[in-house]
Amino acid sequence: MQNTSTSISAQELKARLDFFENECRQRGLRVTNQRREIFRAVAASRAHPSAEAVFLQVRRTMPNVSLDTVYRTLTSLEEMELLTRVGSSSKERFDGDMRPHAHFVCTECGEVYDIFTPQDTLFTPPQEASNWGEVKRVNVQFKGICKRCRK
Repeated sequence: MQNTSTSISAQELKARLDFFENECRQRGLRVTNQRREIFRAVAASRAHPSAEAVFLQVRRTMPNVSLDTVYRTLTSLEEMELLTRVGSSSKERFDGDMRPHAHFVCTECGEVYDIFTPQDTLFTPPQEASNWGEVKRVNVQFKGICKRCRK
């Protein structure tokens, strides 16, 4: 289950930022301050922030950043597989933790909770999937109503 803290350790954040910078450089992508701060806002949080929440966070240190820039950067980081988009289409959230895990998405409030499990079969695609092509990533989401909303 998800850690109750909404932020990650400084050591874990540094590892994610180092990985991000190395991946950008390997792909010939400049590590701009905007790109780094947008990634940091997602990578530093266990709360799976929305694009709007990332925008508000980044604006604290970069007041000239636009919401459009945040959306475009999040999309490009997702395409580079440096973060994952989770939730429903009306309540999209972003996750900077690329370790194998599933998510529980509340269909009422949109909150997203991490589910870490030792069950490797949850993340192993069925053999039939290879008939359609090469599986690069698995995204498991359980949707329902969280405990808070059920009260």
